[in-house]
Amino acid sequence: MANIKPLGQRVLVKRLAAEEVSSGGIVLPDTAKEKPQEAEVISLGTGGKDDNGNDFVFTVKAGDKVLISKYGGTEVKVNGEELLIISESDILGIVG
Repeated sequence: MANIKPLGQRVLVKRLAAEEVSSGGIVLPDTAKEKPQEAEVISLGTGGKDDNGNDFVFTVKAGDKVLISKYGGTEVKVNGEELLIISESDILGIVG
């Protein structure tokens, strides 16, 4: 696994595989697929302080499956693995 420790209120995630077949049963080529919005949290940043000077507390933890915003974050490639560093505010929700 990647040896990256995000800084501040950032989270390192790995996008989960997108569906390869449409709801109508059509197999989609790579060029027609949208980037998946579901990801797994790999590691959390160092935190920091919020606007009121209180310690920042993450609402996600490593291993959580989350929904992320479509265009947020910075893509990084480590050991051939594509990962994404996003702000925790780019996480839309936790998948139950």
